[in-house]
Amino acid sequence: MKSRQILISLPNLISLARLFAVPLMVWLIVAGELSAAFWVFVAASISDAVDGFIAKRFDAVTTFGSYIDPLADKALLVSCFVALGIEGQIANWLVILVVFRDVVIIGGAILALPLGRPVIMRPLFISKLNTTMQIILVALVLAEIGIGVYEANLILVMQYIVAMTTIASGTGYAYRYVTAINSARQDNGQI
Repeated sequence: MKSRQILISLPNLISLARLFAVPLMVWLIVAGELSAAFWVFVAASISDAVDGFIAKRFDAVTTFGSYIDPLADKALLVSCFVALGIEGQIANWLVILVVFRDVVIIGGAILALPLGRPVIMRPLFISKLNTTMQIILVALVLAEIGIGVYEANLILVMQYIVAMTTIASGTGYAYRYVTAINSARQDNGQI
């Protein structure tokens, strides 16, 4: 029984460690410690896959984990985008787009609550793809400026891929929220 309790909490501990890595990542980027930032980001990205694998493989999925894991992912990515944008390493228009999408997702979920229609927070496929593309872009930027792996053309292409998947993902979530809100209004006779 004790080993099962450890397995149940291990994915949550990994997610929490990723969340607590956010201030470290921001500090490393703004302090110019970009090689270290690259390796911390790689470790944090791998930890995302590891906690998900452990949770699914050992039937250790928890309600807390279903909230803390995406929160840690979003906090890490948005913080990296903002810090790299401030440092002039990622285009400002893309940083604004990525942050706006997350505001739309969180805002939509919050707006749906008073209507009695909480939106089920299952990620859309396009959202998973968007997150993957964001991770790749941040890793490429940090690799270029932190360890000297020069991929300028690939980074430019990835910025546009991230922009397209961000718009598609934000639109998908907006549609999901509007559908939930309209459904609640129809159920309440407010057509």
